[in-house]
Amino acid sequence: MNTSTRYQVHINRDGRLHIDSEPQVVPDGVDPSQVVVQVLHIEAAGRGLPVLVQVQDERTASRFDMQVMPDGTTQAAVTPSAAPQSAATPAGQQQGPLLERLAAAQAAGRAHDFDTAVPAADEILQQLTAEQGDMAPATLEAAQFRADLGYLTGEFAFATSSWIWLALASLDRLGPGKLRTQVAAQNAAQAWMQLPPHEARPLTHDLVSMLLEVAAPERTATMRTQIAERLGQLSN
Repeated sequence: MNTSTRYQVHINRDGRLHIDSEPQVVPDGVDPSQVVVQVLHIEAAGRGLPVLVQVQDERTASRFDMQVMPDGTTQAAVTPSAAPQSAATPAGQQQGPLLERLAAAQAAGRAHDFDTAVPAADEILQQLTAEQGDMAPATLEAAQFRADLGYLTGEFAFATSSWIWLALASLDRLGPGKLRTQVAAQNAAQAWMQLPPHEARPLTHDLVSMLLEVAAPERTATMRTQIAERLGQLSN
């Protein structure tokens, strides 16, 4: 969870890509987000630590943070980022203290103090859901953090279910093909791969259905093949 390197990624409306203001070559037919992961995977693998990536994508008018891991996978960043103010919450009242508590819980998570981070994240997520709704930006940020904690603490079934839901929520908010949706889908599949057989089988249908919904079938073919292969191994 500790990241020693931070990169600024800028994707222009026409798909031009810059990493720390340096232009990158994007081959024809390749999404710029794939180039980002390929380039920064090398950096993460060399350091043996994840790298934090702050993405500004003008194509979707979105800003978000993610981590590129040494094994080439990606996941939502657990560092605090500014969440938009909810229209239903007056500035400086409920939103500020909640986000401060979320930042403190995230700091505990980065320190691997999970006894503090997990119950704090659960309480914050429940309160945000009740006050702002389950699709509010701050609620989604808290849900992503709680899903990360689930993975880090070995709650792989919880993490799988959470990331399936987050992938579909991102699809609803941002539309198909967006990087945040892809990251959530990848995280769901990665968490599912860690499950023991008796926990993996009941979640398989939801996982595969999500993969087919968030992207064209050919975009998730590799993931679905890996899932099918593991199911075959579990049946033997």
